[in-house]
Amino acid sequence: MASITFTHVNKTYPGNVEIVPDLNLEIKDKEFVILVGPSGCGKSTTLRMIAGLEDITSGELRIGDRVVNDIAPKDRDIAMVFQNYALYPHMSVYKNIAFGLQLRKVPKDEIDKKVHEAAKILDLEHLLDRKPKALSGGQRQRVALGRAMVRNPAVFLLDEPLSNLDAKLRTSMRSEISKLHKRLDTTFVYVTHDQTEAMTMGDRICVMKDGVIQQFDTPQTLYDFPCNLFVAGFIGSPQMNFINATIAKNGSGVAAQFGSFSLPLNAAKSKALAGYIGKEVIIGIRPEDFVEVTADNKAEAITATVELAELMGSETNLYLDCAGNKLIARMPSNVRPAEQSTYSLAVKTDKIHVFNRETEQAICH
Repeated sequence: MASITFTHVNKTYPGNVEIVPDLNLEIKDKEFVILVGPSGCGKSTTLRMIAGLEDITSGELRIGDRVVNDIAPKDRDIAMVFQNYALYPHMSVYKNIAFGLQLRKVPKDEIDKKVHEAAKILDLEHLLDRKPKALSGGQRQRVALGRAMVRNPAVFLLDEPLSNLDAKLRTSMRSEISKLHKRLDTTFVYVTHDQTEAMTMGDRICVMKDGVIQQFDTPQTLYDFPCNLFVAGFIGSPQMNFINATIAKNGSGVAAQFGSFSLPLNAAKSKALAGYIGKEVIIGIRPEDFVEVTADNKAEAITATVELAELMGSETNLYLDCAGNKLIARMPSNVRPAEQSTYSLAVKTDKIHVFNRETEQAICH
């Protein structure tokens, strides 16, 4: 069993600098969990507390059924992969991978077997005699993964392991790490500030802000049902558009009004917003929830000034000004309106998210 449980864990540095105020989190055995959030949100501190590299100020941390607050890192049955690889430059790839096993006095023939098994899985067999300086960034990262793998730990901890790689290599390494998780069938905890990594790799994602968990759920649930404005803006690329709007009666339902526009909302949203008529809210529209205007969706159309049309290959990102709101719309690649032209587009109103302006909590989706 390698579940990880934080119960009322607090981390405070000298000078009363509180990084993690009161963390309650349960990571299941064999789960791939991503800790994500902006710089300084406490995600790396949380990972380092699991590793034993940071002391816990108060509360309880369990790995499996063991309380590990006072257990040394080497006795926690964890392996950590760092952002900067942390390889020994004077050692060959073989010796880097084998080093942890040698410290544990594992027999030589067993070390050799484990190193070659890991090298085969990670496609490093032809590089075992090389030193780290003769490797590419992706190869170094695979060596760091191999060094962790041979330990056969109960928990893998990965601290922004792909942030030093170029975009193409990051994409391929994402799939490599996901495959590795399935093959090893153990618990992975992965820290990143890159929400694309989080969305594509994790079984569940823990979104953090100022040391506090905002939402902990599956990638699809976070995307479709963000619990507040912060999660809605953090998950998704380009990020969700936010518009200050007023809820008004619209026949038997309600509409969201801003500028000269009125977007009718469906029956479910109208019911949830019945108590908000005449009040200001924040509506959220994802860039992909804008579409071209047709005879069927004219009632959901808005007009905006095109500030920039950014061709992305298979699609075009339109940067718009609509009644003073800066918006991004993701449209088909054949949509290329001229800059500074006026352009009409429709909103998929059933996809609109509505947030309370004071509390920033979601009202309905």
